[in-house]
Formats: sequence, C-alpha cells, structure tokens
Amino acid sequence: MENIKKTDHSRVNKILLGPIERPVLQWLAKRMPPWVTPDLLTAIGFIATIITAASYILCHRNTGFLWLANFGILLNWFGDSLDGTLARYRKIERPNYGFFIDHAMDGLGEVIVMMGIGLSPFVDFRVALITLVGYMLMANLVYIITYVKGEFRISYLGLGPTEVRVILIITNILVFIFGNPIIDTKYGNFSAYNVVLVVIAVLLYVIYMVVTYINARALAKLEGGTKK
Repeated sequence: MENIKKTDHSRVNKILLGPIERPVLQWLAKRMPPWVTPDLLTAIGFIATIITAASYILCHRNTGFLWLANFGILLNWFGDSLDGTLARYRKIERPNYGFFIDHAMDGLGEVIVMMGIGLSPFVDFRVALITLVGYMLMANLVYIITYVKGEFRISYLGLGPTEVRVILIITNILVFIFGNPIIDTKYGNFSAYNVVLVVIAVLLYVIYMVVTYINARALAKLEGGTKK
C-alpha cells in the first residue's frame, strides 16, 4: 500500500441545515469554558452513542425511552459537531490527530447506534445492518476521495450526519405518539420505522454508486492512459 503523504484537504459540508447549524456551533464555541476541550467533546459525542443505543434497547420495557434516545442523539450532535469547530475557533487544530480520533470514534459510534436500533422493538435487525453497511460504505468513500482528491466531503444532495440525526429524532417522536404501524407491501410487511431505514439505505447505496462512477470517470480521464 502506498504511503499517505498528503494531509491537507479542503472541507465540503453543504448540508441543508448548514445555515442554521454553523452559526449555532460558532455561538457555542465562543461560550465554551476553558476546561471544555475538543477531546472532551469527542468523548461526550461517543458516550452519547452508548446512551442512544441503550435507550433504544430499553424501549422493550417502555417506549418513553425514545425521548432518552433523542437526548442521546442531540448530545452526540453537540460533541461530534462542536469538537472541530472549537479547535478551529481556538486555533488549536491538530489536523492529523483530530481527523484520526474523530472519525475512528465516529465509525465505532455509528455501529453502536445502529446495533441499538436493530435491537429495539421497532426495527428488524437485518434492516438495521443493511442501513449500517450503507452508512459505512459512504464513510469509506469519503475517506478514499479525501486521499485521492484532497476533498473531504461529508454531504451529498444536501444530506449529512446532521440531517440523519434529525430524521431519527422526528421518527422517534412520531413512533412514540402514533406507534409503529405495520405497512403491507408486495415484498412483505414492514414497520414504519423499517420503512424509514430502508429509504435511508436506498439513498446511501444509490449515492455511493453514483459518486463512485463519477469520480472513477473523472480520475480515469485525468490520468489518461497511465498504467501502474
């Protein structure tokens, strides 16, 4: 495997909620006390994934735990989104360490949350795993593109991790209020929560294939007939 020499990259985050999220993160960064560090925020974001997963599983006892799951998702957003913003605001960035630890924890956190959702009473575990694979494929593609193009893009079609969190929170609220009705289709019976995850999974796989094709063609054209 080739050694990775290029560490500089441009960050692209054109999410639908960006005009709201970015000012909020800047406001929070300016008001964080000195003892709140980017590493602490990363740890908070990771702990939040455990809270979220446990809350989903506890819904077997009481669906009210969906509200605790929502709290965990919000806490994860707080820690995961603010750590980099705070580092940049204080001018204490550690590009290699920050990139490594943040995304290593993100990957583990995503697995924990989706396992929790799959072990909840609302979702078929197989559907949760299919969605998780799609999410991890997209994460893997983001890192590959960062290496080959120097562009760290975490949003596609205006969708990023923040929008996924919002979808989960809204779904949790609707399921708590209206229940988790079964939807009859020619492919079988699916709960409403399963349908939400299937839609997310389809989007992830389609975006993955389209982005892979577009970038492969662009790189092939750029490098012409060059062979290894």
